[in-house]
Amino acid sequence: MRKTCHCGDTMTMKLRTVIYSGKVEIDNVPIFSCTSCSRSEVIPEVKPDLTGLIAQLGAEPDKCTFLFNECNEWADLLVEAKVNKQQPNVHEVEALIQQRVNMLLDLYLLAQSLNDEAWIIDINKRLQQISRRTLHT
Repeated sequence: MRKTCHCGDTMTMKLRTVIYSGKVEIDNVPIFSCTSCSRSEVIPEVKPDLTGLIAQLGAEPDKCTFLFNECNEWADLLVEAKVNKQQPNVHEVEALIQQRVNMLLDLYLLAQSLNDEAWIIDINKRLQQISRRTLHT
């Protein structure tokens, strides 16, 4: 996954660790990074969840580490894609997205049949995270 940087070169997607307040490590955050000008930015699909996580930590967080892919479907899909291949292409990521959406819809039906409201809410959140997508090629 790639996008054009402000300098005109190509930014590539990488999974990085974001440090918040010098104490909190948030691993597996998808970032676009430019090797020419060293610019980095969080991919738009995960930014709302990253800022939400940081807001929950507050101004004076305790020292800790999070795996971002455990609370964000996009990050989890990208971690899965990276495990299978060094630099996944858009078609491979699209296939993973389709598989994940199908799995989540199956789980949604199961959660509904069990009347498990907490699970239904969680699955809805995960589906909404995946729906925030604008793949960059």
